[in-house]
Amino acid sequence: MGYEIERKFLVGGDYKSQSSKSFSIKQGYLSLSGISVIRVRIKGERAFITIKSALAEGKIKRHEWEYEIPMEDAEEMLALCENPVIEKTRYLIDYGGHLFEVDEFYGDNDGLVIAEIELEDEEESFDRPDWLGDEVTGNVRYYNSFLSMHPYKEWSSE
Repeated sequence: MGYEIERKFLVGGDYKSQSSKSFSIKQGYLSLSGISVIRVRIKGERAFITIKSALAEGKIKRHEWEYEIPMEDAEEMLALCENPVIEKTRYLIDYGGHLFEVDEFYGDNDGLVIAEIELEDEEESFDRPDWLGDEVTGNVRYYNSFLSMHPYKEWSSE
């Protein structure tokens, strides 16, 4: 059974100069329920379908299964998504022995930049780069599935 232990942070400052690689991502949601989400993603030249469980309150560990699928299938599935497709550039940054994935969003989520770090254990410590801002783990507003229904531009000025 697959699991994901992930923490999310807002980003401020120069992260791009530390990036070892970047690629574009387009993703949409075939199903959004309170129990799970089914996501289709085109990441660079590859495509994936992912199933994630909801986070239990106060937890950062959840079930996750991801499978590579043919690009043509992913493009057809993205066309089936009810809500707008999320578009972003992902920057990969190795820092202090961990990989940070920094997403710079476009379209209706333009201006939002979020860093994610996947951990082996919920209590695992890590070094914080100086561009890492406030933690937003568990704040549903910053999850891509929420952003597909309620874009950043709708609530960022609140």
